[in-house]
Amino acid sequence: MTNYVHQPLFMTGDEFSMATFSLLDPEGELYEGAREPDLPRDHARRLYQAMLATRILDERMMAAQRQGRLSFYMQSTGEEAAVVGAAAALDDADMIMAQYREQGALMYRGFSIDEFMNQLFGNELDYGKGRQMPIHYGSRKLHYMTISSPLATQIPQATGYAYGQKLAGDGHCTLTFFGEGAASEGDFHAALNMASVHQVPVIFFCRNNGYAISTPSTEQFAADGIAPRAFGYHMHVIRVDGNDALAVYEATRQARQIAVEQNKPVLIEAMSYRLAAHSSSDDPSGYRAKSEEEAWRLKDPILRMQKWLLKKGWWSEEEETSQQETLRREVLDTMKRAEKRSPPPLESLITDVYADITPELQRQFDQLKRHIRRYPEAYPRGARSLDLEVNTSTDSQGEA
Repeated sequence: MTNYVHQPLFMTGDEFSMATFSLLDPEGELYEGAREPDLPRDHARRLYQAMLATRILDERMMAAQRQGRLSFYMQSTGEEAAVVGAAAALDDADMIMAQYREQGALMYRGFSIDEFMNQLFGNELDYGKGRQMPIHYGSRKLHYMTISSPLATQIPQATGYAYGQKLAGDGHCTLTFFGEGAASEGDFHAALNMASVHQVPVIFFCRNNGYAISTPSTEQFAADGIAPRAFGYHMHVIRVDGNDALAVYEATRQARQIAVEQNKPVLIEAMSYRLAAHSSSDDPSGYRAKSEEEAWRLKDPILRMQKWLLKKGWWSEEEETSQQETLRREVLDTMKRAEKRSPPPLESLITDVYADITPELQRQFDQLKRHIRRYPEAYPRGARSLDLEVNTSTDSQGEA
C-alpha cells in the first residue's frame, strides 16, 4: 500500500547511520553486551592458523618478489580476518569467487603451500598451466573459482552461479569477494539487481579497506560506504568490523543461513585496512601517511584473534613460536623446489581451448615453434628442449 504524504519530503540517506557489528576489542576481549559465537575449539584454531599462514606466505613472497625471484605479488596483510573469517563460516562445498586478495580463503580450505607456489611460478604443476600471472589461483576440488584480472567480473558471475545452485536445490550458496573500488563498477549493480529479482543464495562480501589502489574511499563515493546500497535492491545487509575474525565469522554464518534457507542474497561490508601496498608495483607512501598505517596496526586482526585464543587456553605462546618457524621453513623450502620446476610443456598452450584444435590455431602454433627454433636463446629451457619437429622447407618463410 502506497504511503502518501502531502508536503514534499526529500531524503538523502543521512537520516540514519549504519552500525558496525563487532565482538572483540583490539585486546581480544569481548565487548560489553557481546555474545561469543558458537565456534568450536578446533574450528577456531583452524581459522587462526589459516590467518597466520597467509601472513607468513605474504611476507615471504613479497620478499621473493623484491629479490627478483617472482614477477608480481599482492598481499592480504591487515585483511586476513575478513577473508578467513568469512570462509570459515561457509560450508566447504560452497563456491567462492574471489577478487585477488583472498588467498586466506584458499589457505583455510586446505590449498597447500606447494599448490600456491606452483601457480606463483607458473611451472609444469600449475593448474592454470602458466597462463595466468601470479596470485590468480583456482581450485576445482576446493570450490574456488579461478581469479580473473578484470575488476568486478566475478560479481555477476556469482549471481549466475548461485541461481544454478538454487535450481539444483543442494543447500549451497556462493560467496563473492570484492573491494569497495570494484563496487563502483557497473557489474556490481547489475549483479545485486539480478540477485534480488531472482532471489538467489549469494553473499556479496565487500572488503572496504579504505583505498582503491591510491584513491581513498572519501574520493570514491559520497554515501556512507557500500552497505546502504543494499536498500536500493531490497536486500539484507550488515556492516562488520573486518579486523574482528569472530564478528566476521558470525555475520557470515548468519548471512549464509539467510541465503541458503530463504534463497535471498545478502551484502556484507567488512570495514578494514590494507596495511601493505596495493601490490608489489605500488608505493603507498605517496598517498597515505605513516601515522594512519600505524593507527591501524594497533588493530591488527591476527593479534586480536591470537589474544582471544590465548585467553581461552586454546593456543599457547609455544605453539605460536613453533608454528611460525615451521611455516617460514615450509614456505622457503617449497619455493626453492617450485622455482626449479620446468615450465608447462609448449603443447599445453593450445589445449583446453577447443575440443579439437582448429586449423587456424594449429597454424599459429606451428609458426610459434618455427620462431622458437630460430631464436632459442630468447625462450625458457622447457620450450627450447622440446623436439619441435620443424620442417626446414618452411623455415625460410619469414615471420613478422
